[in-house]
Amino acid sequence: MNLKKRPVEYQLRMAGIHFEEVKQHLFPGDGKEAIAIALCGRFNNGRVTMLLVHKLLLLPYHLCKRESDFIEWPTEPVVPFLIEAMQSGMAILKIHSHPGGYDQFSELDDISDVEFFTSVYGWTNSDLPHGSAVMLPDGRIFGRVILPDLSARSVDRILVAGHQIRMWSAASVQSTRQSLRTIQLFGEGTYGLLRQLKVGLVGCSGTGSIVVEQLLRYQVGTLVPIDGDHVEHKNLNRIVNARVIHAENAARKTDVVVETVRETGLGTIVIPFDKNLYESPEAIIELTTCDLVIGCMDTAEGRDLLNRLSTYYLVPYIDMGIMIDSDGKGGINKIEGSVHYVQPGMSSLFTRSVYTMEEVTAEALKRNNPQEYARLLEDGRKNGYKYVKDINVDRPAVISLNMQVASTAVNELLNRIHPYKFMPPESTAKIAIDITDNFMAPEGEHSFQCDQFLAKNVGRGDVTPLLHCVELGEKVRVT
Repeated sequence: MNLKKRPVEYQLRMAGIHFEEVKQHLFPGDGKEAIAIALCGRFNNGRVTMLLVHKLLLLPYHLCKRESDFIEWPTEPVVPFLIEAMQSGMAILKIHSHPGGYDQFSELDDISDVEFFTSVYGWTNSDLPHGSAVMLPDGRIFGRVILPDLSARSVDRILVAGHQIRMWSAASVQSTRQSLRTIQLFGEGTYGLLRQLKVGLVGCSGTGSIVVEQLLRYQVGTLVPIDGDHVEHKNLNRIVNARVIHAENAARKTDVVVETVRETGLGTIVIPFDKNLYESPEAIIELTTCDLVIGCMDTAEGRDLLNRLSTYYLVPYIDMGIMIDSDGKGGINKIEGSVHYVQPGMSSLFTRSVYTMEEVTAEALKRNNPQEYARLLEDGRKNGYKYVKDINVDRPAVISLNMQVASTAVNELLNRIHPYKFMPPESTAKIAIDITDNFMAPEGEHSFQCDQFLAKNVGRGDVTPLLHCVELGEKVRVT
């Protein structure tokens, strides 16, 4: 097949649970090719087109004619996926193995793809692309999208959102004088990955500004900071790089981020949004194109939204928080921090009891109708009944505590793209930081309950309303 120039960037994403399932099936140990079919959700914003693995069909070995460099397989088992793709506008991905490690599509692969995707387009009756991919014995994946005229274009970027974040990109990266120390510690491969990484950051205040400072010095490729607030004098003791002039001019917190990154001059690109998530569907859509999202906010509503985004668009999600329990007399009862790593198809911040739906409902009411929220709160106090949860907005924060938690979060990010800890990544789904008792306690993914509601929507991609959230559906139309 002839590969055409790319008018848009094509991406393929897969949850870690699907990656492990596919790898185990494609390499059973007999040295012969195997094949799987995936039903994929879609994302398209005009610049980026994604195929997002939603469901898998592992074609049984006994139904296939398998050799070390050849596989012949029946298409009848694929029909239910073709029907669902036709009805829901989803995509079909064919993925097979090259047990010998051949890292290109073969001539036989070309012939097979033309035959198979002729049938796929006949079923789906759509001009949207489908995909074909190959997995190698080390787990590396390369792929291409198949267009309606059966021409092919290389997939530019492949992301696996699992215990480990795996990413393969067609882009090349050159080292710089400033990258020497990073390369000495993590190697050229991880440095190259950092330079290509696109990280969304929701919240640019206490912990968020510290995350920015670390990521820009690791020379992360692109940052997408999102924060609808401005700098105040009370922020100056905890927002890194914020100055009195920023407070006096009520500068946007995202403007401080842009200024900091630009003046540091290490090459990071910044795409800022100076609104909160629910006010800016455009910011949510930009987050879906990120390779990782970091949440530096206190709201249950924001956490719930990012958890959904992580699931639907297969984006790894790191959340952090700090709790300071003061006695009101200048003393401290307890200081705790936490860092959570969330991956699609497993536990969520909700099943980990980080927030409740009661809190989500109360925050939504307070944001959309503050008068009604205040009335229900007051009525509840008078009647001795809680009609709505009281939301604490202003919480104490101290920069040294923020530094500790934010550094733990960035170290967890590094461990997910380049595992360097003695404990495997799946052992640190949560890191609890008890500052008053001076210890850190990791908890593994196995400690938490899978979020069955979200699991049904892994890789679902574009839906109406966006993320199946009615409020967002009123503000944006998914194309």
